[in-house]
Amino acid sequence: MSLAISDNSDSHDSEGLAEDAIVEHILTAVMEQRLPPGTKLSESALCEAFGVGRMRIRRSLLLLASQEVVILQANRGAFIASPTAEQAHEVFEARRMIEPGMARLAVEQAGPDQIALMTRHLEQEHAAHRRQDRREAIRLSGQFHSHLAAMAGNAVMQRMMKELISRTSLIISVFGSPGMSDCRDDEHGAILEALRNRDGDLAADIMLRHLQHIEAHLHLTRPKQAPLDVVAILKQKQL
Repeated sequence: MSLAISDNSDSHDSEGLAEDAIVEHILTAVMEQRLPPGTKLSESALCEAFGVGRMRIRRSLLLLASQEVVILQANRGAFIASPTAEQAHEVFEARRMIEPGMARLAVEQAGPDQIALMTRHLEQEHAAHRRQDRREAIRLSGQFHSHLAAMAGNAVMQRMMKELISRTSLIISVFGSPGMSDCRDDEHGAILEALRNRDGDLAADIMLRHLQHIEAHLHLTRPKQAPLDVVAILKQKQL
């Protein structure tokens, strides 16, 4: 299957979801670990899932490939990226360099409404853990870091975090212990408490230890994945 974009348009391309919505939907499925590394994303399955033509799917896959969430292989198609151990170390190295400073900046920028939003978010995280809803806990844990990036008020940093969070979810899918989610909500609670107390240095220090804790629980082994029904997965939560 060739993923090159041709000049021919499909009848569906004037309807249905736009590329950015398709990309966001697939990213969400990756972050929630519903689409694990190595999953094949056939054009026909994606067309069926989103109700659009091949041109729109190909453009969406190119956008995902530019974020290193999808790998495009000549004559084979598109696959959810399967990170190596070296790539895992690089992602966490990048997060350790970015997020402590981001947390410090969030302390400086956060207003009462933003802290209230984070408080409600953390309550949702606690509730997901109590009812052992791993998928929701994973989604919310990634959102905590996204909200913190938004709170810092730096659009470039926010875009970088979106990519890093997606890639971290892939890494945990490959190297995480059974039942491991992205984050521990008690550590998020400690970060939130530092925000409330306007202690930027403490927020940065907790964030650094938080990231070190996640990386320390990774194992460099690859679990085997059973074949997945990509259409059913992507139809679960249409945007």
